Amino acid sequence: MIAAEDESAEVGVGPWTGERPDDPRYDPELLAEGDRRNVVDRYRYWRREAVVADLDTRRHEFHVAIENWQHDFNIGTVVRNANAFLAAEVHIVGLRRWNRRGAMVTDRYQHVRHHSTIEEFVAWAAESDLPVIGIDNLPGSKPMETVTLPRRCVLLFGQEGPGLSSPARAACAELFSIAQYGSTRSINAGVASGIAMHAWIRAHAGPPPG
Repeated sequence: MIAAEDESAEVGVGPWTGERPDDPRYDPELLAEGDRRNVVDRYRYWRREAVVADLDTRRHEFHVAIENWQHDFNIGTVVRNANAFLAAEVHIVGLRRWNRRGAMVTDRYQHVRHHSTIEEFVAWAAESDLPVIGIDNLPGSKPMETVTLPRRCVLLFGQEGPGLSSPARAACAELFSIAQYGSTRSINAGVASGIAMHAWIRAHAGPPPG
């Protein structure tokens, strides 16, 4: 569920009250000044490095990759979704620079790797023994609603408009499509990534920690 936003409410918590905890995970500056970050309550006042270390103990077995040949503005949303669903890593294939604004600083907590070419990315996936699963509405794609995504895999998305490039399509072990019922030909990679990651979660993940 998406939390309702109250513009009058201040995000996070103020300075720690009472005796401060003697725990190296806590950040003295955040304890003194308050923690206004967009993090779940269990990570309030924690150092960023401590949050990442804790997430690393329970990351899921799927990776996410997206092509970036034209500075795709959806990449920030893909990274934010990957953080929400705790992907092992995000892989950006193509241009190194991407629009971080859409990630809403979640890239601080999510591992992001760059590959200059599709060939470099495919070599990494093969070495890691991870099948590349393309998500695109292409002829011959299997409806994702009728299949179970592999537990260990890389979900690969193309750019807004052209979708997966020809070399990317050739690299995919399987291609899955997302059912659409309206008039538009496609949905953007940010939306598609959230749908695909949640499909993986429904198949393979338990409930999130309290």
